[in-house]
Amino acid sequence: MNKHIAQLVQLQGIDLELDRIDGGIRAEEDALARREQGIVLRRETIEEITAAIKELEKEKKLLEDNMADKQDQVRERQAKMMRVQTSREQQAILKEIEEAKKVVKENEERILTIMQDVEKKHARIAEEENLIIGETKLIADESKRVRKAVTDTNAAKKDKLSRRAQEAAQIDAALLRKYEMLRKRRHGIAIVKVEGAVCQGCHMKLPPQQFNLLLRGDSIYECPSCQRIVYYQAEGGA
Repeated sequence: MNKHIAQLVQLQGIDLELDRIDGGIRAEEDALARREQGIVLRRETIEEITAAIKELEKEKKLLEDNMADKQDQVRERQAKMMRVQTSREQQAILKEIEEAKKVVKENEERILTIMQDVEKKHARIAEEENLIIGETKLIADESKRVRKAVTDTNAAKKDKLSRRAQEAAQIDAALLRKYEMLRKRRHGIAIVKVEGAVCQGCHMKLPPQQFNLLLRGDSIYECPSCQRIVYYQAEGGA
C-alpha cells in the first residue's frame, strides 16, 4: 500500500474512534436533555391545566350567581302569586317561575359537570407532579452517571488525541488539508477502499483506466463520483 495512503488510513481510524467517543458523549447528554425537557413539558401541562381550572371556576361562579338570582326570582314570583287576582296574571307568573326553574336546573347540571371536570384536572395535576418528582430523582442520578462517564471518556479521548497528533505530524501538509476538508464534507469518511472497482464510499464504479492506475498504488487518486481519496488493497494485503 502507498505510504501516504497507509498514513491516511491510520489517521482516519483514529478519527473515527474519536467520532465514536464524541457521539457517545453527545448521546448521553442528549438523553439527559430530553429527560429535562420532559419535565419542562410536564410543568407547562400543569400550568395549562391550572389555567383551565381557573376558567372553569369563573364559569361556575357566574352560574351560581345566576342560579341564586333565578331562585330569588322564583321566590318573589311565588309570593306575588298570592296577590294576583286574574287567571291571566297567574299564568304569566307561572310561566316565569317555570322558566326560572329550568335555568336553575340547567345551571345545576352544568355546575356538576364543571365540578367533575375540575376534580379530574386536579387528579391529572397530582399525577404530573408525582411524575416530575420521579423524573427529577432519575435526572439527578443520571446526571452523576453522565458526568462520570464524560470524565472517563475524556481521559481516554486525551490519549487518542495525542496519538492523532503524532500521526498527523507525519503526513504531508497539503495532503492533510485535503483529508481534513473531505472529512468535513463527507460525514467523517475521507478515504475509502475500492473493491471490485467499486468505491465503498458512494458505491459507484470507477472508470477502468482509473482503476488500473489505482492498482499500481504509486499515486493518490480520488473517486470521480464522491471525490473521496480511494485506495486498493488486495485481500489479505497490508
